[in-house]
Amino acid sequence: MPYNVHSINIRRYFGSAEGMEVLQRHIADFSCPRNPNIEHFLKNSAINFTKQDNSVTYLVFSEDALELLGYFSVAVRPLEVPADKVSKTIGRRLERAGRFDRDANVYNAAAYLIAQLGKNYTNGANERISGEDLLGAAWNKLREIQYHAAGSIAFVEAEDVPALLDFYTRNSFRVFGERESDEGRLIQLVRAIKQ
Repeated sequence: MPYNVHSINIRRYFGSAEGMEVLQRHIADFSCPRNPNIEHFLKNSAINFTKQDNSVTYLVFSEDALELLGYFSVAVRPLEVPADKVSKTIGRRLERAGRFDRDANVYNAAAYLIAQLGKNYTNGANERISGEDLLGAAWNKLREIQYHAAGSIAFVEAEDVPALLDFYTRNSFRVFGERESDEGRLIQLVRAIKQ
């Protein structure tokens, strides 16, 4: 990363009314006009999803100015990956994390999902962090979680947009499948977590 950023689990704010007020101010100041779903999730779902243990959201701040630069959410989800869609290395990691169904020729495992990843466009904050740096903050957090809880695979589900898919493949994710969602077709990409 070009300069230091730090991520804060939003659970840190849950302990007091003052903490929740600070969290609400951070969330209210977040803007993502390039993808309204990213903004909607943070403003309308992130707190409840975290309280219900569906996912955990982390706010990403600049180290020096404490400016909210973006956020990411992570969750643990079941993953089914066709064996012919991944390398042998990823396959071995998937098998260690779950099991290989020889009849269906698929790996079934629990994996970390980077469920949301969004930059803050308020007051040009988006220009002070790249997508790679934001993904790097999420990746560093996954490596920390892996250290404490194990696991070796992470995945994302991205809209079928060439620039977005190129972003993830440039960052070592590999396409393994797709699924239909309420928003349309999502492309699934996987990556091994290495310490």
